[in-house]
Amino acid sequence: MGDSSDTQTQEQQQAPQKGWEALKCHVLEHKVEVALWATRVFTILFTFAYLIPIFGNPYNAYYKALMSNAATSALRLHQRIPRVTLSREFLAHLLVEDSCHYLFFSLIFLYVAPVTLVLLPVFLFAVLHSASYSLTLLDTLGQNSWWGARLLISLVEFQSRNILRLVAFTEIFLMPFTVFLIFLGRAGLLTPFIYYHFLSLRYASRRNPYTRNMFYEFRLLLERTASKPGLPSFLRSAIMAVINFTSRLAPPIPQVQQQ
Repeated sequence: MGDSSDTQTQEQQQAPQKGWEALKCHVLEHKVEVALWATRVFTILFTFAYLIPIFGNPYNAYYKALMSNAATSALRLHQRIPRVTLSREFLAHLLVEDSCHYLFFSLIFLYVAPVTLVLLPVFLFAVLHSASYSLTLLDTLGQNSWWGARLLISLVEFQSRNILRLVAFTEIFLMPFTVFLIFLGRAGLLTPFIYYHFLSLRYASRRNPYTRNMFYEFRLLLERTASKPGLPSFLRSAIMAVINFTSRLAPPIPQVQQQ
């Protein structure tokens, strides 16, 4: 009987823990990942607080959403590049990281008047990346916990490709929109030039080709439109001029090294 109880005790100790105690252990062991999840959730909450201003100042919520995104990007950069060095190689490595791009994005629009469209890519990235880690946290609590949340997470993951395409479309659309903001007096003269550098980094991204693919789809659409027989010649010339101008601005694509 004594051997049997000792065996059961050992099996219980070796079995994976579930519940709030297991969640607590998981948080203590994965502090950075949980902090990333928390900053993304804050980005989502602050975006809703801006769109539905029930409590507090919506403008404060807008800038807090951008700052939460900046915190997420900084933490992700710490994961990807833990050692900081003052060298050209470090700077080149930094600029190819997607998290650096969106840290840059947040800093650009922290000094621009609130624009709802700016929060869209920030919000969508927060939803997409927090959903996958939320599933990990729910698994820690137990397989059958929070089935409603699991359903929402599965819907987000199922639509991940469309979400990334929408983010890419918003990134591109914001380029001419920043020019329009100057005429509205809501952005500085340098904002479009700074944003162009951000968009160039997104175009050349090694890990996320959606912005580059969206530019290609736009080009095909415009070329098909320009090739229509009934289109007036001045419109055809204007479309081809836009295509050629945009193509000249496109940065070179770095070769992806196989690791």
